[in-house]
Amino acid sequence: MLDKLLNYLSDKKILILGFGLEGVSTYKFLRKNFSQMNITIVDIKENFDCDNKELKEDSFAQCIYGNTYLEHLQEYDLILKSPGVSLKDVDISGFEDKIKSQLELLLEFVDVFTIGITGTKGKSTTSSLTYEVLKEQNKDVKLLGNIGVPVFEKIDEINENTVLVLELSSHMLEFAKKAPNIAILLNIYEEHLDYYKTLNDYINAKMNIVKYQTEKDVAILNIDNEIIKNNVSTCRADVIKISINSGVDADFYIEDGYIWGNGVKLYDITQNRNLLGNHNLNNIMFVLAVSNIMDLNIEKTIETINTFKGLEHRMEYVGEVDGVKYYNDSIATIPESTICTLEAIENVDTLIVGGKDRGVDLEGLIEYIEKSSIKNVICMPKTGEYIEKGIKKDGKEIVLVNTLEEAVYKAKQLTEKGKTCVLSPAASSYGYFKNFEERGRLFKQYVMN
Repeated sequence: MLDKLLNYLSDKKILILGFGLEGVSTYKFLRKNFSQMNITIVDIKENFDCDNKELKEDSFAQCIYGNTYLEHLQEYDLILKSPGVSLKDVDISGFEDKIKSQLELLLEFVDVFTIGITGTKGKSTTSSLTYEVLKEQNKDVKLLGNIGVPVFEKIDEINENTVLVLELSSHMLEFAKKAPNIAILLNIYEEHLDYYKTLNDYINAKMNIVKYQTEKDVAILNIDNEIIKNNVSTCRADVIKISINSGVDADFYIEDGYIWGNGVKLYDITQNRNLLGNHNLNNIMFVLAVSNIMDLNIEKTIETINTFKGLEHRMEYVGEVDGVKYYNDSIATIPESTICTLEAIENVDTLIVGGKDRGVDLEGLIEYIEKSSIKNVICMPKTGEYIEKGIKKDGKEIVLVNTLEEAVYKAKQLTEKGKTCVLSPAASSYGYFKNFEERGRLFKQYVMN
């Protein structure tokens, strides 16, 4: 399965750009297959090699770190870039075609069936649910990518019958010139403006998932999303349109309490399921579309959908303390996600909001909160400061705090018994926490303490 890939790599002067989770797996894959290949590894983090015994003892590996790590990129035949490294301030015009990723190497050189899933929000849930549906129907399936398992981590386990479900971030797609067999594009909202020069650069990165598909491929698109709808005409693949609304030109839509697909009544939306809210109904529609394309057993698909418990930090029920229910929605890093959560969870009395300021427009969220029945809004730095100033305080308690622990303490004081408190920050965790997972875990710890 890997002969074409290894042959392509064998004579290249290779640079690994970024030594995080994916960079480490790239190094291990190359060294396993090429014991004496000269490999250069660069990272802005000082002494990133200190804790890696294998790398320290590797006489064929050169490490460059610190502020000069982006110099001399043009000297290499192949730059294997990790998703977290932004090149927005680097002139790459002379070597852009040399920049590739694990994802692109897989799609270009490994003959395996792939389902790629991206979107500003919902991609982890949709990817995990798609994986579970395929697994429950005895498919040889692996879940890789942005979900936390780099492609090269499991590449040796792939065979001709394998199906790969790939959760794809915009960073993974930014330089991609190849696309998956089935591409799912859930939505595109304003985000990652600290990583890209412009919003259009972010949109273009997302659209790469369908841009390089062929007529033999399938693109499943959310036409309720204005940005995606405006780009449908650029797709060469067979397009399947998803809409939560009836009466629109869609292949999958909701009408009379059911999800319909290609004219067939598929899913009763009133039945019990763990994935709450219209945004999760939208995610379910994409999974039903995949089930239809791959000719899976629809009854088994529905059973898996209804028993799927969702993922940590995504509208996760933490528990009830002193008569108040608490939900952890730390994954909500944009206003649209927070609004979806507030629409899905009942009796929200207190919202904890705020995080890193990445220049995302918060006016829509402020307007939503003002019109909502939420009585208490606890605002954390930095975006919380803007929200606190922007909300009209008529009938609402708006509190500015410095830490998440203080926010939970205030929520305990303010939230009415029998009602709900939700952490849904509408902002990134970076600068205050290692990632949204750490923020969510700490929230749960503070609540239960």
